[in-house]
Amino acid sequence: MRRYGKHTDEDDIRSRPNRKGNRPRTHIRPKHEDAAEGFVLTVDRGRLTCLVEDTVVTAMKARELGRKAAVVGDRVALVGDLSGAKDTLARIVRIEERASLLRRTADDDDPYERVVVANADQLAIVTALADPEPRPRLIDRCLVAAFDGGLTPLLVLTKSDLASADEILELYGALDIPYVVTSREELETGQAADRVREHLAGKVTAFVGHSGVGKTTLVNALVPKERRRITGHVNAVTGRGRHTTTSALALPLEGAEGWVVDTPGVRSFGLAHIDPSRVIHAFPDLEAGTGDCPRACSHDEPDCALDQWVADGHADPARLYSLRRLLSTRERHEGD
Repeated sequence: MRRYGKHTDEDDIRSRPNRKGNRPRTHIRPKHEDAAEGFVLTVDRGRLTCLVEDTVVTAMKARELGRKAAVVGDRVALVGDLSGAKDTLARIVRIEERASLLRRTADDDDPYERVVVANADQLAIVTALADPEPRPRLIDRCLVAAFDGGLTPLLVLTKSDLASADEILELYGALDIPYVVTSREELETGQAADRVREHLAGKVTAFVGHSGVGKTTLVNALVPKERRRITGHVNAVTGRGRHTTTSALALPLEGAEGWVVDTPGVRSFGLAHIDPSRVIHAFPDLEAGTGDCPRACSHDEPDCALDQWVADGHADPARLYSLRRLLSTRERHEGD
């Protein structure tokens, strides 16, 4: 007679029949060697829109991936229905190794990091020279996130008809960041898009900027047809009336090989997830002089070896100033 409850012994537990007929669990996962390669275009409520060759496919993450999440820009492997037909669903079974990762937190006290985009080559930081006023601290934070994540920054300065770009360009001159300066008229006529496009060919570029700087106008000019094609597919799946920039969206660049990743407008760019010691890697001319720094040197203290390194002529003093300004940006309010 079988015993249950508090009278159950070890033998009973071991011999309990498999009533549901489930197969024993295994940690061996299928390799899916025949899976198709895909590129994640956007993510919406657990559904991922992917490009597989020339077909836009809707997919979901396979359970075997566990907590690992695919994000916009990820290169993935998919199985299942890859036809792209309405009401079909593929499965993402593998996320390939990432070459770069742009991340942010809501603020500097928030421990939860949000991945903005994977595998982007560069970060286009769009800021107006007036109306609204430029926010250098926000630019600094975007630069730190770009350097930390392995992205090359690009400054896109808009509304030059309202204010000069000289002050901003002087502030970032020591960093040798490529830049484009545009006016409101150039944004409206498409000339701004033509000039920015020269920096985007053959690259995956994420665009960031806060409200009112002209980011959306610029992105729409760069990818006018593809936005409608891809967001139309997303809306057919999710039932939303229209796509708003509430999540990142990758769009093929019109007129050149490359991708534009439109991201939601940002009010803040938290850096709680970033180890300041990694920022020095973006300054190879200064990093070479850190060998004599004290252990765990912040590079902004009396015994920092970089002061002597610069004094000896190995690097430009403006570069050290820029490094220290970026390292201290977490301690400053973005509106400063």
